[in-house]
This record gives sequence, structure tokens and C-alpha cells, in this order.
Amino acid sequence: MKRVLTRRGFAVSILGGLGAASCFGGIAAGPPEGEVTTEEYRLGAGDQLRVTVFGEAELTGQYVVNSQGSVSFPLVGEVPAQGKTLTEFGAALTAALQEGYVRQPNVAVEVMNYRPFFILGEVRTPGTYPYSANLTVLNAVATAQGFTYRADTDRVFIKHAGEDRERAYRLTTSTPVQPGDTVRIGERLF
Repeated sequence: MKRVLTRRGFAVSILGGLGAASCFGGIAAGPPEGEVTTEEYRLGAGDQLRVTVFGEAELTGQYVVNSQGSVSFPLVGEVPAQGKTLTEFGAALTAALQEGYVRQPNVAVEVMNYRPFFILGEVRTPGTYPYSANLTVLNAVATAQGFTYRADTDRVFIKHAGEDRERAYRLTTSTPVQPGDTVRIGERLF
């Protein structure tokens, strides 16, 4: 006799599976941070920015956050960017330009290219790779040519930029990677 799974039965089986999957001790179900959005994203070394100063074509262009965490900008010099949101950096740049250089600067800032992420451990080609929007751990592993045969495919260790240690997370299809993250795929225990 063929068993037919109804919508309700399907939902119950999915929820039961999720409940069983959340029983991992000491491993977070997913990063507390969600997707990277422009409002909460914090700038760091390696980010490439597009700065538009309306009415000032010679100041408009692409700039990079340098290793000291600042942007070298014409007329005003070094403008701190490390750890600031796009809005905060735009306000700091506006304030710097108002100090005798531009009367009423209207500044817009956007990220052209995010800083790279790093992946190491049990992947075929560990290294530094460019970040792309909505990157997940599985996408990062695919970028690094996939898992090795020894890889632990149940959990991943992620150290976010600006943090001092890595944390373990369940490796799911939706575990996000943020710009500047270091992703480590551990070795499975037999």
C-alpha cells in the first residue's frame, strides 16, 4: 500500500526533523547575525567604496579602506572608516568636507566590493576568496573546490571580523558568511 503524505503530515515531519536537529549540544543553530545589510554592515580594511559628492565631480570616485582602517580622501586626508556603517562614514566625510573645503557637501557612499573571506581546513583549495552577496558556508566551500573526504559536514567554525575567537555552528544550507569572516571546516571523527 502506497503512503500519501498530506500537507499537515509533511509539516509535522519537517518540524519533528527540525526539533531533532536542534539537539546539538554546544553548537549554535545559526549565527546570531542574519544577512549582511547595508544598515548594519561595518566597514573594514579591504572594502572598496564608491563615494559620490554631488556637484563635485573631482571628489567622486572609488576608494579603498586601507589597512589602518581609513580612507585617503582628497582635500581632507585620512577619514576613519573601520567599524563604521555606511551612514556613519558618510556623516564623518561630510563633516570633514564642511571644514572649509565644500560649502554644503551632499555625500552618498556605497560598497562596490566587500572585503574577502577566508576558508581553511578540510576543503580542497583553502585560501582567500572575494565575497559575494548572500554568501553561505556551502557556497564558500564550493568556491574552495568542495570538501575533502575527511571533512566534518555537520558543523563549521566561523570567526567573524573583529572577534577574537571562532564559534561552532551547525552547517546548514543557510549558514551565512559575512565579509572578512574566517571559515574553518574541521576534520570528522570516525
